[in-house]
Amino acid sequence: MYTLIDGKRTAAEIKREIADEVQKLRQQGLKIPHLAAILVGNDGSSQTYVANKVRDCEQVGFRSSLFKYDEDASEPALLDKIRELNNDNDIDGFIVQLPLPDHINENRVIESIDPSKDADGFHPVNIGRMVIGLEGFLPATPFGIVELIRRYRIETSGRKCVVIGRSNIVGRPVSILLSQKGMDATVTVVHSRTKDLEETVRQADIVIAALGSPGFVKAGMVKAGAVVIDVGTTRISAPGTKSGWKLVGDVDFENVAPKCSFITPVPGGVGPMTRVSLLRNTLEAAKKRK
Repeated sequence: MYTLIDGKRTAAEIKREIADEVQKLRQQGLKIPHLAAILVGNDGSSQTYVANKVRDCEQVGFRSSLFKYDEDASEPALLDKIRELNNDNDIDGFIVQLPLPDHINENRVIESIDPSKDADGFHPVNIGRMVIGLEGFLPATPFGIVELIRRYRIETSGRKCVVIGRSNIVGRPVSILLSQKGMDATVTVVHSRTKDLEETVRQADIVIAALGSPGFVKAGMVKAGAVVIDVGTTRISAPGTKSGWKLVGDVDFENVAPKCSFITPVPGGVGPMTRVSLLRNTLEAAKKRK
């Protein structure tokens, strides 16, 4: 029988820990952390995600600000806003919600963020510090994945871990974190050009699926007793639901779960941990800036 890795419950526990810290800051008369978000366009998933982040801030006692721009907003206008937030001493951390419209260069936007306010942990300075094991802000989703593994006391030392997907946001950074001292996994990254991908995944003690392809990981790709972390969140049509859509992951949960020792659901697995990691990064930023 598998154990369900409950990201929603774990995130709630961490929120309570953060709320306690915020209360201590308030009692000491210190500044309350302030997280800001920039949202460009009308992408439904992004709007939902940012709304959840605002609610998370309210729950832990943070201040929050949301700056919305139309789909056709110019890149210079966005960069001007980022510079403004970089120089605003009241803002401790901020994010620019991705993806951005095609006419805006995401890398240029990420590089323009002050690394000391980079709540998402995407800036090259923070990525570089992570790679060589220095203190910095970790990318939010990999941060959340590692925290889930730690809190569920899943053994990683010496274990074979296969990461499916090589994105700069999830695949690459989580592969680095899991291979570092303290986690000590032996990590393989597979992608669309990998030969014998299914056989490689079948050998894994820990599978992290982060490619954005609904139901990609089938039961035949997972060995008995494996740990499966599903990072995928794709909206698909669901006419019978109130919203008309539902979120599905990269793993065929119904058929894969019975083979696992641990597995995350979608929704309610990695997603809540990503959001709570933003709060943790912002809290640390506030502490450093006080």
